[in-house]
Amino acid sequence: MYDTLVLNANLATMRAGGAPYGAVRDGAIGIAGGRIAWVGPRAELQGAPEALATEVLDAERAWITPGLVDCHTHLVYAGNRANEFEMRLNGASYEDIARAGGGIVSTVRSTRDASDNELATSASARLGRLLAEGVTTIEIKSGYGLDLDTELRMLRIARLLGETAPVTVKKTFLGAHAVPGEYKGRADEYIDFVANEVLPEAARAGLVDAVDAFCETIAFTPAQTMRVFDAAKALGLPVKLHADQRSDYGGAALAARYGALSADHIEYSSEAGIAAMAAAGTVGVLLPGAYYFLRENHLPPIDAMRRHGLAIALATDSNPGSSPLVSILLALNLACTLFRLTPEEALAGVTRNGAKALGMGGTHGTIEAGKAADLVFWRVESPGELAYAMGANPCARVLKSQQ
Repeated sequence: MYDTLVLNANLATMRAGGAPYGAVRDGAIGIAGGRIAWVGPRAELQGAPEALATEVLDAERAWITPGLVDCHTHLVYAGNRANEFEMRLNGASYEDIARAGGGIVSTVRSTRDASDNELATSASARLGRLLAEGVTTIEIKSGYGLDLDTELRMLRIARLLGETAPVTVKKTFLGAHAVPGEYKGRADEYIDFVANEVLPEAARAGLVDAVDAFCETIAFTPAQTMRVFDAAKALGLPVKLHADQRSDYGGAALAARYGALSADHIEYSSEAGIAAMAAAGTVGVLLPGAYYFLRENHLPPIDAMRRHGLAIALATDSNPGSSPLVSILLALNLACTLFRLTPEEALAGVTRNGAKALGMGGTHGTIEAGKAADLVFWRVESPGELAYAMGANPCARVLKSQQ
C-alpha cells in the first residue's frame, strides 16, 4: 500500500544508460514513507489505483523530474558587492578592487558585523527563490567569517535553514577561503588556525558535512590545502575543492588524490587532472554563473570531461562577489549556451550528478525505487525546455520528502 500514487505523468527519471532523460511516458510513482516504492509505466500497475494508495494524485500530464540539487552555494552572508561590479565595468582590476578594501574580505567584514537574524533573513530570501524553481537539496558553505565565532554562526544558520524550510541542506566548512586581515602576510599561520582550531570545533558541534578549500594562486597553495584536507580526513570528513578557476594549479589532480566528492570551477584543469578525477570518482562541478559574471573566456575542458566519462554537475555558486545568481534554471541555460552542454547533460548536472557531488547519489538525484521522494512537477512539453526559456519558471508543484 502506497501513501501516495502519482498518475498521469511523464517522468524524466534521469537514470543513466536508457532513453534520453530516462523518460517514461504515461508513468506512475508509488510513494511510501517518504521514499519512492515503485516507478514505471502506468499500464504496469498491479491493481486499481484507489486500492493501491491512500492518496491518488493526478499530475495532469506534467513532466516530473527528481528534486533539483544546487551543490555549490555561499548562501549565508551579509551585504553585497554591487559597487565592485560597477568598478569592474568602469575598468578597475582585481588588484584595484582589493586595494579599495573590496573582494572576499569586504563580505567578511559585513558578515562578521551582522546579527544571526540578519544573516538568516537574507539567506532565507535567497533560498526561497531557489526553492521556487524546484531545488530540494542545497549545499551551503561557510567562508565569510574566517574566524571561529562567525564560521560557526554561518554553519548554524545553514543548519537552521534546513530545519525551517522544505529543503535538505548539506553544510560545508570553507574556512580556507581567503586570508583575513588579521592574518595578512601569515597565510601558513591562518591555515594552522583553520585546521587545528576552527574545523575541529565545527566538527564537534556537528555542523560539518564536508570540508572545502580555495586552491588558487590568489588563495591557498596545494601544500596549504593538503593540510586542511589532512585535518578533514583525520575527522572522517569528505572533502571538496575550489580548483583551477584562474589557472591550472593542479587542483583537479589534488582533489582526485584525496578522493574528493567534487572539484568545482575547473576551467583550467588539464586533461590529466580530468582523467584523475574520473578515475577517483570525483565529480566535476561547473559554475557558469561565475564564468558569465566575471566575463571569463577560457572554457572548461568539456570535451576532455566527456572523453573520460567524468560526471558533470552544475550549480549556481550563489555568492555576493562573482555569482549573485539565485536561479538554478538560468544556470542550466548558461551551461548550455556558454559551455555547450546539451539540455540533458545540464539537467543531469542538477539531479543525478549534483547529488553525487554531495555524496548523496545513493539516495537522491533520480526517480527510482528506494530513493527519496523529492519530485518536481513541470508544465513543459519536454524536459529540454527547462534549459531553454531564460527567466521562465514552469515549476507547478514540488513534493519534498523528509529524507
